Parts: sequence; C-alpha cells; structure tokens
Amino acid sequence: MKMKIAVFCSANSDIDAGYFKAAGELGRWIGENGHTLVFGGCNLGLMQCVAEAVHKAGGRTIGVVPAIIERGGKASPDMDVCIPCDNLSDRKDLMLAQADVCVALPGGIGTLDEVFTVAASASIGYHHKRVVIYNVNGFWDSLTAMLSDLKGKGVIRKGFDNDVCTASTLSDVVRLIEQS
Repeated sequence: MKMKIAVFCSANSDIDAGYFKAAGELGRWIGENGHTLVFGGCNLGLMQCVAEAVHKAGGRTIGVVPAIIERGGKASPDMDVCIPCDNLSDRKDLMLAQADVCVALPGGIGTLDEVFTVAASASIGYHHKRVVIYNVNGFWDSLTAMLSDLKGKGVIRKGFDNDVCTASTLSDVVRLIEQS
C-alpha cells in the first residue's frame, strides 16, 4: 500500500553528518517504494535532505509551507505540491491531514511540537496515526527516557506505545511504518 509519510525534522544544517545520512536513507526508501513525503517545505537542514533524496529516488513530495518561510526565500525546490499556510499551527494540522503515518528524525523544538501534537490528538481519539521516533545514534534517548518515566508515573494513557514508537534503524522504521 502506498502511503503519505510525514517527516518531522530539523531545518538546521550545522548538525551531525549521521543525521543527514539517516535522512537521506529514509528519503531514498520513501521514493523507491512509491510513497509520498509530506514535509515542512523548507530548503534547509534535514528537511531539504529528505526531500531531495525522495526526488532523486523518483518519489513525490508535498511541502506545507508557512508564509514566513515563503517570504524568507527558504521554500524547498523539491516540492511537487506546495500547500501554503499561515503559520506553524496550520502547518501541523495540514501535515497531519495529509499523512498516513509520521516519522520524527532528529530535530528541535519544532519537531517536538509536531510529535507531541500528533501524539496528544491520537491519545484522545482524533485519529489513529502513528509517530515513529527515529532514534538516530541515540539522538532521542533523553526523550524516550522521559516518556518511560511519565508512563511509570501513570500520566500517559494506555495505548500510547501504539501511537508513539521508537526505532533505531531504518529497517525498524520501515517495519513500524508498514504496521501502521
């Protein structure tokens, strides 16, 4: 089954080369397998890396681009479809509406915001879309430890492990996507 896969990730370029390698491999897999990338539409960092890899592998991309990104000249040239939006809240809503499943590569506050928005809305039944946290070289170890602590304290709802899953390899990411 062909899927639309939202990828949340950093738009910073001065980060570990291993994160770019993982983003490129994920993008190549998306493109080679006929899936469509849904991403934040920026031409920087891991966002551009994954979009470019999808295109080079013959895949399609949907960029959801806030007006401030467009005005700043930072929209990716690797968008087949550009969905303009007003702000980051709109972008999250539109990306989620487009996606069948979400993957979080290394990223910062924006990526965390996207992950938790998707997870929180799934936890109360707005959708049944999974977020796969791609724990490249242990990047998300502190996040997964925090989530484990919250589960242990009983403040995360039952079923959260079905909504948010962690993978350390591309093959694990693929398996979790295909189970979605």
